[in-house]
Amino acid sequence: MRVLDALIEEIKGKKPGDPISSEAELCERHKVARETARRAVRVARERGLVETVWGKGSFVTKREPASDGSESN
Repeated sequence: MRVLDALIEEIKGKKPGDPISSEAELCERHKVARETARRAVRVARERGLVETVWGKGSFVTKREPASDGSESN
């Protein structure tokens, strides 16, 4: 999902508490339907990367884990 990939890249460049692009901004930037943008935000939320506050927007909770296995638990 191209919008989700772009959203994850955006999240990587932010710190916890920073806002992410709105659904409207994602629609405009990627030329996609509102539901596509909404789905990308929902998947990011399900992965624990963002939290959504009704009437405020969505905010970074943590960054995408390193894919090289270097992150320790």
